[in-house]
Amino acid sequence: MSSTPDTNIARVSVAELHEAIAALQPDKECLIFRDQRLTWSDVTERTRRLANYLIAQNLGCHTEREHLLGHESGQDHLAIYLHNGNEYLETMLGSFKARVAPFNVNYRYVAEELTYLLNDSQATAIVVHSQFAPILLEVLPNLPRLRVIIQVRDGSANELLPGAVWYEDALEQSLATKPDVVWSGDDLYILYTGGTTGMPKGVLWRNADALTECFGGSKTAVSVEDFLAEATTGLRAIASPPFMHGAGHWVSFRIWNGGGTVIVQSTPERLDPHDIWSLIEREKVNFLLIVGDAFARPLLDGLTSQSYDLSSLLSILSGGAPLSAHLKIEFHTHLPSVIVIDGLGSSEAGGQLAQVTAGGTATTGTFSLQEQNHILSENLDSVLEPGHEELGWLAKSGRLALGYFGDPVKTARTYPIIDGVRYAVPGDRAKVTTDLMVELHGRDSVTINSGGEKIFAEEVEAAIKGHPSVYDCVVAGRPSDRWGNEVVAVVRIRQGHTPDTESLLSHAAEHIARYKLPKAFVFVNEISRSPSGKADYRWAKQMAIDAQQ
Repeated sequence: MSSTPDTNIARVSVAELHEAIAALQPDKECLIFRDQRLTWSDVTERTRRLANYLIAQNLGCHTEREHLLGHESGQDHLAIYLHNGNEYLETMLGSFKARVAPFNVNYRYVAEELTYLLNDSQATAIVVHSQFAPILLEVLPNLPRLRVIIQVRDGSANELLPGAVWYEDALEQSLATKPDVVWSGDDLYILYTGGTTGMPKGVLWRNADALTECFGGSKTAVSVEDFLAEATTGLRAIASPPFMHGAGHWVSFRIWNGGGTVIVQSTPERLDPHDIWSLIEREKVNFLLIVGDAFARPLLDGLTSQSYDLSSLLSILSGGAPLSAHLKIEFHTHLPSVIVIDGLGSSEAGGQLAQVTAGGTATTGTFSLQEQNHILSENLDSVLEPGHEELGWLAKSGRLALGYFGDPVKTARTYPIIDGVRYAVPGDRAKVTTDLMVELHGRDSVTINSGGEKIFAEEVEAAIKGHPSVYDCVVAGRPSDRWGNEVVAVVRIRQGHTPDTESLLSHAAEHIARYKLPKAFVFVNEISRSPSGKADYRWAKQMAIDAQQ
């Protein structure tokens, strides 16, 4: 069965829309990074040049979408192995213009993980920062498909890899004319999952579907003209997470699709609160993206230690990890007029739910039910009605990803069909109340089965993080003779505070049932998280086990 698109919905491509917006406002700022201030005309020229270079290397689309199954690809795949910078977003857009499918690479991977990713993705091209050249050189003999390497200069002074070309040289030697291909909304955008609880998998999206479900494009537009009519926000935004995390480049393209300006932090290798706040002040930024508590806590500490003129800032969006209620309230204490948005989405379903707070009260893990979101039964065979008692699966219908690259079995499991409707089920357990509020319990992949009860790690984390002495917390399970598995909280205490197990338990007991409370605490100086702020549950489990020995 082919994956022929529905002809009743818009098939506008990302490349087509970006070029159309550029034609309307060629001289407006599009992308700012350090001393580079690129207009929409500049970005159009640079991405065309990159696309023409890729096409000259015989990269592109070789089998049209209509002849393929959902888990298959007929295009070349390009790995983006970069820190944040103008080159990251240019590479994504340039790939779309060459009909090459771009995908994200976690730049913290060791050689074995990188080898797995580049082989699993069947990457034929890669754009890589020079600082990562040594590890790529180490694994090149194990990557028989990789034949195009474009290297981006940085402060590392590493030499050009064998057979590679410098990024700026590739652009300079290529034409700035519109690439001689027909752009298609059916061409792929690939998002690799983080692999924090298993091996990374490549989620395949038609880029026209990603345009609306991931990149914030209009859900009602059916033509380029319709999109242009709504591309009027003109926001100036910083997406502070790494672009190799979906939320980072999703929001960047969302800003572009609204005709806005993306500003990249000057220190992309790490989260620097002063860098972020001073950029917002200097560039008059309206919109800031963060990822949960791991980003919120140091940014809030930065506001305590120094004053900034943040009058331009209208909203802060947290995506990719939960944002605790007490931190939302703290943001409002510093920035009373700023709207704080807690967004929920997934690689498999795109954006799903949101909670908007603009006052002194907030909650963690509750969202208003939105269109095309549903709760499915335990066995994935029915849709549950509001007020149900059963703990179900959060699901989404409508325009969804096609599936996982090369994995028809997992594709069928994650995208079940019920009464003729196809759903995406990323793995979040949830209920919906009679007043249409979604209560999110957490990812099934990080639940702890203790004493016959299923305990969600994120629920316990939220209960502990509200304690005033807690800086960060990750919860994991470890083997127990009595319980099968027991809940262990790995906690980082705030500077100047003393660990107090009884106080932590007492506070958590105000928010969760006693059987969910940690049986033990492990206090650490740092919590291991990905650069995007997501918890490393394998690390937390090992810390819990090691503390028992």
